[in-house]
Amino acid sequence: MNHTTTLSALLRRMRRTVFLGLAILGVTGAVFVVRRPLMMSAPRCMAGQWHGCFDTFNGVVLMTLVGLPLAALVVWALAHSRRAAGATWAWRRSLAEVGMVYGTVPFLWLTMMPGAAAGTAPARVSLVPLRDLVTMGPVGIVGNLLIFAALGFFAPMRFAALASAPRILALGAGCSALVETAQYVLQLDRVSSVDDVLVNATGALLAGLASRRWWRTTVPASSDRPRSLPTQAPAA
Repeated sequence: MNHTTTLSALLRRMRRTVFLGLAILGVTGAVFVVRRPLMMSAPRCMAGQWHGCFDTFNGVVLMTLVGLPLAALVVWALAHSRRAAGATWAWRRSLAEVGMVYGTVPFLWLTMMPGAAAGTAPARVSLVPLRDLVTMGPVGIVGNLLIFAALGFFAPMRFAALASAPRILALGAGCSALVETAQYVLQLDRVSSVDDVLVNATGALLAGLASRRWWRTTVPASSDRPRSLPTQAPAA
């Protein structure tokens, strides 16, 4: 029994190591491919200048990559604290919490960047489904699929209430609708399109299905829930 348990734990550890190694290789390869455009924003980002860094695509991507070690440190700190408290699934919960926030905020930042005529151009709305889809192009479609991908991937791992395809789809559509509404209200010189909502929600759903084997479909363990006071037995 002990030998079987030890072997199973070793295999799980090896899988985690391989997965982490592949993730690091993937990020490193992506950075190598786009290193030149990213380095164009590096001087202004390192100087803390807003213009040329935080208001550009390259600058936001660069700062997101630079912040990855800090995000990993937050995951480690949360998991360590939970394991010390005896909580179950400490690493999975911590990774899901940090992942869905850190993987979504940069895309939201890019989506909410104002256009050249922000504040002066009239707000534009496109409510005809699939009309704008043909004008997005491959880059636009992929970008819209990624906006809420991290949320769709990690949210059902953290919250059992979201561990179903319809709920992930509804989550992606609801968040996207809020973003499109904000773009319209704030007059960011962007088109608030129903196609953006459809593609954003699809991206969240596809990412959620990719993480299905890790969904949190069980209720929290006793160590994760607040302890209730013992009820007094009724008198005979």
